[in-house]
Amino acid sequence: MKNQMKDILTNGEFRVNGSLWLEGNGTRFFGPGPVELLQLIDETGSINQAAKKMGMSYKKAWEIVNRLNEIVGSPLVITATGGEKGGGSAISEEAKQLIDWYMSLRERFRKFMEQETAKLR
Repeated sequence: MKNQMKDILTNGEFRVNGSLWLEGNGTRFFGPGPVELLQLIDETGSINQAAKKMGMSYKKAWEIVNRLNEIVGSPLVITATGGEKGGGSAISEEAKQLIDWYMSLRERFRKFMEQETAKLR
C-alpha cells in the first residue's frame, strides 16, 4: 500500500492534516475556539474581555458558553452579577479537566498525523 501511495502521490509534498473537535447531540461543540474562549475567560475573569481578545462579539461568546453548558449538562462557565467589582466569570473545575483532556487528545492526534505523513514519504 505504501508503494502504491508513493506512486499515486508523485507531485508535491503531501501531508496528513485535520481538525479535532467533540460533538454532542449531533452538534460540534468543543474544539479549538471554545477551548481558547474558556482559557481566556479563566485568564481575564470576563466573558466580554475573553471575546474581545479573540475578536469575537460578546453575543457569539455567550452563545458558545450557553451551548457548552447545555450540552455538557453542568456549568463550565460560572457567572456572577453585580457586586463591588461588577460581577465576572470563572470556569469550573470540570472545564479545566475537559481542557486538559482535550489538549492531551490534540497532542495524540498531532502525533498520529505526523506518523501518517511519514508513511507518504
